[in-house]
Amino acid sequence: MISPPSSTAPGGPGPQSGGYGYPQPGSGQAPPPPGPAYPQQPATWTATIGPDREYFMAMMQRSGPEAAGLNLPAYSPEQQRTLTGNQLTIGRRRHSTGDTPDIDLSVPPEDPGVSHQHAVLVQQPDGSWAVVDQNSTNGTTVNGSEDPIQPFVPVPLQDGDRVHVGAWTTITIRRG
Repeated sequence: MISPPSSTAPGGPGPQSGGYGYPQPGSGQAPPPPGPAYPQQPATWTATIGPDREYFMAMMQRSGPEAAGLNLPAYSPEQQRTLTGNQLTIGRRRHSTGDTPDIDLSVPPEDPGVSHQHAVLVQQPDGSWAVVDQNSTNGTTVNGSEDPIQPFVPVPLQDGDRVHVGAWTTITIRRG
């Protein structure tokens, strides 16, 4: 059997290193691959929350007479939120108990189609995110689908995916 070549001389102290994993000049080891000097941090994910006219119009076409009095708000500033922690709740503040979700859609103009505990964004082991509907009254859809996602079943999200809740709210998930 042939042994692989060794970078140490018999009886020597072992491979020489210049510290931090870089070889000392002349040690015969290949230089480290190019790249960042520091380990890569997990990607930062953000959510942009705001009214979505296209989604609202599609909801109105599918809704019954109970939606006749709904109007898309004339002004509703977009909110930006960095996704942190293991999960973020989406819903409306419950005034009777003071419970406030992480993404609170009860701020004016309140989206009346959002349940108090509507959905949850859940961080996945690889750092990406998934959405889980919490058996909301009006359901949760992704990327304009007409069919709501199944309650309590995580749906993985990709960069740019749009999560639709309530009558007009869209949450766009971005990586980077």
